[in-house]
Amino acid sequence: MRHARRRMVRRVARLAAVGGLLLGGAMVTRAVASEPSGTAQLPRTTAASAAQTGSALVSELGTSRTAGTWIAADGKPVVAVTDAETASEVRDAGAKAKVVPYSMDDLKSATAALRSAPRVAGTAWAVDYRTNEVIVRGDSTVSASDWSTLTQVAENIGGFVRMERSEGTFTTRLNGAQPILSTGGRCSAGFNVTDGQNDFILTAGHCGGTGSVWFADNRARTQLGATTVQNFPGADFSLIRYDGGKAGDGADIVAIGDGNGVRITGAADPAVGQRVFRSGSTTGLRDGTVTALDATVNYPEGTVTGLIETDVCAEPGDSGGPMFSEGVALGVTSGGSGDCTTGGTTFFQPVTKALGELNVQLIVSAQQAGSGQGRQSASPAPTATASAAAAAPGAASPGSAAPATEGGTNGAELLTRLTDARNIGPGLLVVGGSLIALVATRYIRTEQDRKAYQRYYSTTWG
Repeated sequence: MRHARRRMVRRVARLAAVGGLLLGGAMVTRAVASEPSGTAQLPRTTAASAAQTGSALVSELGTSRTAGTWIAADGKPVVAVTDAETASEVRDAGAKAKVVPYSMDDLKSATAALRSAPRVAGTAWAVDYRTNEVIVRGDSTVSASDWSTLTQVAENIGGFVRMERSEGTFTTRLNGAQPILSTGGRCSAGFNVTDGQNDFILTAGHCGGTGSVWFADNRARTQLGATTVQNFPGADFSLIRYDGGKAGDGADIVAIGDGNGVRITGAADPAVGQRVFRSGSTTGLRDGTVTALDATVNYPEGTVTGLIETDVCAEPGDSGGPMFSEGVALGVTSGGSGDCTTGGTTFFQPVTKALGELNVQLIVSAQQAGSGQGRQSASPAPTATASAAAAAPGAASPGSAAPATEGGTNGAELLTRLTDARNIGPGLLVVGGSLIALVATRYIRTEQDRKAYQRYYSTTWG
């Protein structure tokens, strides 16, 4: 009876081990089948499709027949055109058309005239595609005489230049997603980038000059690195090289507060009308809309051109922080006016321009990138078809949620990875455990047979 029970236990153990091998093999096969290929395109914002459609039409039709493009409230691309024939071509291509009196050539001529006028600190201008105007703003620091002089320049240009006074002052937002500190002040880490050998923090150029040393705490106990490249004024970006050369775990995540983060999957240029998000240590996660591109701002420290204009609020302490939408990096916070109580205007340095000039690549999610370390350069976005449309801007989200940590993998995150059916790990664990169980049952049976053999022959031979 006892031997029968042993045989039954061994038989059940062997069957369980064989079943485990089959199950583990199926899990590994499923995980491998679900892995993204190395040539898969990185995810893009839904707004990017509409933006690419509009930009392609503008490029094809030319700046003498068009005056910019933007995303409508329903997510469709709109192209400003100067005549009915061009409007018909735009509609045939699957976009909306708006006939306007001034071409992009006219609008660019106006901004060139403004740039050639005497510089006035506290002023900014940008082309408003939707109203077919150049908007010139002056903050509270601009004197009445300087404003009068600039108004005269605008009147000489033509009736499509609109003058507006703004509350507050246009200032760089020194201080911000994870705070970084130096003797010059406090700024925000923007995005992590790499040149293939070393990793860097991409942040605002006005935060500190070349050689500035940065820390993760206000007591200077945890040194992050030092600024190796600065571009400000003119543009507004800089690189901080990590001590040790590596950013560490979580380099593809930007913090949005309360231990939460957003996983970054790529880089792109935004479109007018697109909903965007930005994060900073002073005011946390905020959202708004892109109102203009290629904006010029005359900060007290100097003039910066080629900026993204938005109605997202920001305050001192948010400088250098990341702007993104649906996980795609768009810009780093430069400066603006107003605050997050009354609202205001905030300008951002485009990420793609900074990546191109610095010759570095964005560190993105390795899973999204396909294989190896996740990296993306400032290469153009995938071409969209003319009929492609975005979701309504209000439906956009920051991106895929991820925990924001100080570095390393905590136990809960490790457990999540091990139990994720999309990973190979769980299947390999099941296969390994089943092999061990199978070998163990075989060993136990062999050992039992050997002892039985010894007992038999010891009895036979006395």
